[in-house]
Amino acid sequence: VQLQASGGGLVQPGGSLTLSCAGPGFTVDAANIGWFRQAPGKGRVGISCISPSDRSTYYEDSVKGRSTNSVDSVKNTMYLQMNNLKPEDTAIYYCAIRFRSPLPSGFGCFPGEYDYWGQGTLVTVSS
Repeated sequence: VQLQASGGGLVQPGGSLTLSCAGPGFTVDAANIGWFRQAPGKGRVGISCISPSDRSTYYEDSVKGRSTNSVDSVKNTMYLQMNNLKPEDTAIYYCAIRFRSPLPSGFGCFPGEYDYWGQGTLVTVSS
């Protein structure tokens, strides 16, 4: 399994961007998938994860209402759209999937529960 994340860059506060993640060896509809980020000097945290059982989506409070986690089954690609970006959103963003037994709906978004990771893409929010 190889995940390739892309779409990061420099964005002004209030701007938007969409991150993408794709790669061979997995099916986006069949596994827990998630987006995580690691800000400078901080640990990696989950910001949005999708459960394969019912496609329910978890959003961390800091991104809730301005982010959309989605998948394209045809392209086998996962996306994270983020709007109204803030300087505190500056971080390396990672996509990840879980190959162990699926997590139940509403479980949350914890890095230790995911097995394969993309290489990360840097998002910098600054004027």
